[in-house]
Amino acid sequence: MHPGMSASGPHPAHDFAHPAIRVLTVDQTSRWLAAGWRDIRFAPMVSLGYGLLLVLASWALIGGLMAGGMGAMMLPLAGGFLLVGPVFAVGLYDISRSREQGVRPGFRRTLTCWVPHAGQIGIMGVILLMMQFLWTLLSLVIFSLFFHSGPPPLETFLLDILLDPDNMGFLAVGTAVGGVIAAAIFTVSVVSLPMLLDRDVSAVTAISTSIAAVRANWRVLLGWAATIVLITAVGMATFFLGLAIAMPLVGHASWHAYRDLVEPE
Repeated sequence: MHPGMSASGPHPAHDFAHPAIRVLTVDQTSRWLAAGWRDIRFAPMVSLGYGLLLVLASWALIGGLMAGGMGAMMLPLAGGFLLVGPVFAVGLYDISRSREQGVRPGFRRTLTCWVPHAGQIGIMGVILLMMQFLWTLLSLVIFSLFFHSGPPPLETFLLDILLDPDNMGFLAVGTAVGGVIAAAIFTVSVVSLPMLLDRDVSAVTAISTSIAAVRANWRVLLGWAATIVLITAVGMATFFLGLAIAMPLVGHASWHAYRDLVEPE
């Protein structure tokens, strides 16, 4: 039994016969992050390679938005990254699993690790992408409601938003809507994607397991979600360069969170 887990044992399985859920009695964030850092050191070239690919993709997206005169959309799309990030982290989960098995992972293996479970992982990916599209659409609607003549230029966007009292409504609505969507996505994905890579289960069972894990450990996982947001925000604040480390760290740590939350087969 890991430290901080309930001595009374896991909850019984229920809801689509998902695996038993462990109840964590104390915050495990620091332990998950420490294990994630060990995974990076185990396969630094592969782990950081994933992070660098994300940095390049982020720069390409920003360049496209700037060229299209939609630079202000960079912030909501950056928030949307948190929604679909678990899909991009599947290869990182495989690195963590390889370390558990004593196998040295290669980049090609991590890029194809999802193939045996392509159908169910694909379903989860579609669900997360649909939520991303919903968030993007709602962001456009919110912008149009509060900025009838178009949003402020990107170079003054943050100052205009934060210092103008007239924009407090925009901040409040955007934060509330984004928070609801992010909470829903976190709830259905925090366990489901690692589980789909690790076990031969359906997307429905994986989602049910993830919801049960959040329900049984909502205090611990609320802190974990806040940590993910903080680490990702720091990575983005460095013009996305910090994501080269932030994404692998969060991805590996998320695998260890899954291991602690769900009883093994």
